[in-house]
Amino acid sequence: MSWIPFKIGQPKKQIVSKTVERDFEREYEKLQKLEDQTKKLHKDMKKSTEADVAMSKAAVKISGDLLSNPLCEQDQAFLESMMALDTAMKRMDAFNQEKVNQIQKTVIDPLKKYSSVFPSLNMAVKRREQALQDYKRLQAKVEKYEEKEKTGPIMVKLHQAREELRPVREDFEAKNKQLLEEMPKFYNSRIDYFQPSFEALIRAQVVYFTEMHKIFSELTDQIDQGGLTDEEREQQNETKLNELRALSIVADD
Repeated sequence: MSWIPFKIGQPKKQIVSKTVERDFEREYEKLQKLEDQTKKLHKDMKKSTEADVAMSKAAVKISGDLLSNPLCEQDQAFLESMMALDTAMKRMDAFNQEKVNQIQKTVIDPLKKYSSVFPSLNMAVKRREQALQDYKRLQAKVEKYEEKEKTGPIMVKLHQAREELRPVREDFEAKNKQLLEEMPKFYNSRIDYFQPSFEALIRAQVVYFTEMHKIFSELTDQIDQGGLTDEEREQQNETKLNELRALSIVADD
């Protein structure tokens, strides 16, 4: 949201106190920042879930590609390891999709609905600003007649100007009072609105990572042959790689 007051001639009488105007600007600025933060969070949450889905789908594709590797036809142990990996990746993908669906329903959708309220608020502020400009214009008109010589025609015009000013002043004061009362309420309500969403986000993540721990613990038990450490596997791989490098077909010229 953005708010740029109109620039018009100012009446001599100060119709809105500086304190009231400062209070209004302060409360509105807080809501502008809240809108920006809500939009950014909504965008980031969508990106996060999209990345999660892409990651799990890629993992399933990789395990599927490994399962179709010709080596699986020749080595039963490798085939069993790849089948275990493929099953684990599909389970991970299923739990990940449940997590994403839960986050969509409990976090992303509420953020979108919350953001949809701000255009109405912005319009209310614009209507208040337009009412203020009308108030200033008619107040200046009244002041112009008040400064003139009090002849019959001038007094008639002054009376007409005051009658024209009265409903406009009341309209502005009502709009101003309503916004000053309701903007802080709207801002303070954000915690009650978002707290259930963020709690649901945490619960979804906890459930997901708890299941991931189970899945990968089971996978480790299935494929961890010989109980080798990472360092021992690295040394084993290096030994095999050196044997390959020793072949004449890959030897340097």
